[in-house]
Amino acid sequence: MTDPSDNSYAGDISVRETWDALAGDPRAVLIDVRSAAEWSFVGVPLLVSIGKEPLMVAWNDFATGERIPDFTGRLKSALDAAGVGTDAPLYFLCRSGNRSRHAAIAATAAGYGRSYNIDIGFEGGLDANRHRATPGSWKAAGLPWVQS
Repeated sequence: MTDPSDNSYAGDISVRETWDALAGDPRAVLIDVRSAAEWSFVGVPLLVSIGKEPLMVAWNDFATGERIPDFTGRLKSALDAAGVGTDAPLYFLCRSGNRSRHAAIAATAAGYGRSYNIDIGFEGGLDANRHRATPGSWKAAGLPWVQS
């Protein structure tokens, strides 16, 4: 968890805590901020067993690495379309927890006060062999996911 004095977002949370929160709170939403290429080629969290779908709102462009403009506007549109209010708990996911932390900070600044960063992310960082699926990541924890 982040330093309690840091109020720029609600904090960091593990993938297991995220899964439990998503399963236990009908208002909780998973937001995957990775790129479309990652969604297609790496895989996406599968929430069907708990009656949910993740929202996909990319933080940056895969080809350029540049941040896609108006993240908070696109996020708000996606949340509004899904009927999600500003008081709902939002759980942001990326590959390793970096982009999702920035997304949680941006969402908090936009009025979504219960914005969490999923620490370690979908795959985590590189290990000594330059492979992902680091312990603590969504994939390594054995949480449901699907690849197209």
